[in-house]
Amino acid sequence: MAEVGNELQRQAAEEHQAQTDGFHLVIDALKLNGIENIYGLPGIPVTDLARLAQANGMRVISFRHEQNAGNAAAIAGFLTQKPGVCLTVSAPGFLNGLTALANATTNCFPMILISGSSEREIVDLQQGDYEEMDQLAIARPHAKAAFRVLHAEDIGVGIARAIRAAVSGRPGGVYLDLPAKLLGQSMEAERGRQSLIKVVDPAPRQLPAPDSIDRAVALLKSAKRPLILLGKGAAYARADADIRALVEKTGIPYLPMSMAKGLLPDTHPQSASAARSYVLAEADVVMLVGARLNWLLSHGKGKTWGKPKQFIQIDISPTEMDSNVAIAAPVVGDIGSCVSAMLDKIGNGFAKPGADWLGAVEERKDKNLAKMAETLSRDVSPMNFHSALRALKDVVKANPGISFVNEGANTLDYARAVIDMYEPRKRLDVGTWGVMGVGMGYAVAAAVETSKPVLALCGDSAFGFSGMEVETICRYNLPICIVIFNNNGVYKGIDVNPTGGNDPAVTMFVKGARYDKMMEAFGGVGHNVTTPAELEAAVNEALRSGKPTLVNAVIDPAAGTESGRLTNLNPQSAANK
Repeated sequence: MAEVGNELQRQAAEEHQAQTDGFHLVIDALKLNGIENIYGLPGIPVTDLARLAQANGMRVISFRHEQNAGNAAAIAGFLTQKPGVCLTVSAPGFLNGLTALANATTNCFPMILISGSSEREIVDLQQGDYEEMDQLAIARPHAKAAFRVLHAEDIGVGIARAIRAAVSGRPGGVYLDLPAKLLGQSMEAERGRQSLIKVVDPAPRQLPAPDSIDRAVALLKSAKRPLILLGKGAAYARADADIRALVEKTGIPYLPMSMAKGLLPDTHPQSASAARSYVLAEADVVMLVGARLNWLLSHGKGKTWGKPKQFIQIDISPTEMDSNVAIAAPVVGDIGSCVSAMLDKIGNGFAKPGADWLGAVEERKDKNLAKMAETLSRDVSPMNFHSALRALKDVVKANPGISFVNEGANTLDYARAVIDMYEPRKRLDVGTWGVMGVGMGYAVAAAVETSKPVLALCGDSAFGFSGMEVETICRYNLPICIVIFNNNGVYKGIDVNPTGGNDPAVTMFVKGARYDKMMEAFGGVGHNVTTPAELEAAVNEALRSGKPTLVNAVIDPAAGTESGRLTNLNPQSAANK
């Protein structure tokens, strides 16, 4: 009888081992498709999912706020061309992640927001479950696609559809709803394994129509004052060599949008960044490569664009064409295929622009760069934005492989014009929406995905949105150096309450705040600096050590300006008119 009992126990153990559940199927599906990292925040009902993911070899970066985890997942997608994954709890946690999801969709970053949720039968009858919310309905307007999985055998399909939706065509954010009951569902392990899907060619090439290439090349050849405008879509495409070849073969001046900086070094002789206002106004044919004529480019019309012009637009989405102005030569397809086709058509017989156009651009560049150099050379006390940026400009030049994260108002505007980038996908900033608070999430993901140091430059206002993540940076011992330009307020630190009352002005912060002490509180390194030399030394020390570091850079409270307008992207912009 004892032998029979032992055999029954053995059989029961084998049957137990032959089972799997929703938790493991989600993890197995992600790993099968090459997803290695999860950014999120544990809690009911996804705590065990996060624990098991870590136990099964995935890297789980646990944040202090879901929005920052979502921003990390979004920029991870931009950096890797694989969807970054953000994991949140239900209702409030989901809503915190939703802002990042919407921002990812707007910026065309591939991301999947996975959230636990209440059971459908309770939500639909509005019976008052814990954190009850119809999350799928809320997510749909803000995502490229949204799915809910109700049965364990469909987890493989749900993950596969989410991956393909996130990266195919124009990338974007995808929501995947996993009710709590789903994760605990069990099924036979072998049947579960067979239900998983490895996505084949999730972002297939989309070849342009040959006649669209002919039309675009013909228009480009006819131009007297051509301009190539590179957007972050060009950086995402990883067609770096062909884009550089197209620029150099044609000899056309090019203008990079902020996150396209470094596709070619900003010091490249054909870069027209220092003459931005001039080339936008004077060009007669503008070729957009992965850039959209949205508010960052004044919608392609108005005073910014000056003389009449024709547009060539390379974009993967046909509906982007004519969205603001007429596009004379639309080229629809993935950027790599389109640029390659244009190179083949151009061959070696392309006549470069005339000396009058190139000379005029060069003259404007030299004039503005000289004025900028003069501005940067001034030693003022206390530091202003330009003197502080001079130090960081030198640091980035000496360390071109680091990721540079940038957010703020004046801190963003001035840094974009002053700090040169030398390698692609190294400048990460607020992008299409101009959303503040992306800094710490972007910095964490850049450190995790690239395994290289990160320099994050934030205004004191922008840092406030995600500053608690310094604890996350210290907890994971990430090689991130945060520099805060601290001028005691939003734009300026000298505003006063117009009523004369005791409350500070609405744009004012605590004077003399020591943000460096926050980093020290969690075991990182803090510096308080007041001169460019001290700033440069502190940042170089951080990059050498690889230790989590925060540099509180004291800026003249009166140095800012109430702008923050991302359309003012020029060095000495007034001189560029």
